[in-house]
Amino acid sequence: MRDRYTQVLLAIVAVGYAGVGLWAALAPRSFYDDFPGGGRHWVSPDGPFNEHLVRDVGTLNLALAAIAIAALVRPGRYLVQVVAGATLVYTAPHLLYHLFHLDVLESSDKMLEAGTLATTVIVPILLLVHAWRTRSTAPVPRDASAALQ
Repeated sequence: MRDRYTQVLLAIVAVGYAGVGLWAALAPRSFYDDFPGGGRHWVSPDGPFNEHLVRDVGTLNLALAAIAIAALVRPGRYLVQVVAGATLVYTAPHLLYHLFHLDVLESSDKMLEAGTLATTVIVPILLLVHAWRTRSTAPVPRDASAALQ
């Protein structure tokens, strides 16, 4: 699956996770107070600071960035599907939580946060659909003995 479309989508996933992950893991208080930046505050209005939780979220994001980068380096169909699936397991509930808790944000932030988080669900869906539609370039052996022939 070495096509430009897959590479772009995987890069979006990897960069997003790496950016959030590094910030939350290395500077959890700053992440809590200042995310997403630009004078906006999307984390702090939703509850008290918990350094352990913020660092855990950061390292979770770094782990997901690592598998996205692995898929960029070796973009097999299966690994791309794993990245997309793992991303959806994380981002779909995250999006739903925030959609039901937008009341803690100002009006413009409600739309920006919802749109940003919707993108984190749309991109892996696009990856899954594209992987499903793209035929594998190498035939899959039916059994182990066929692989040895």
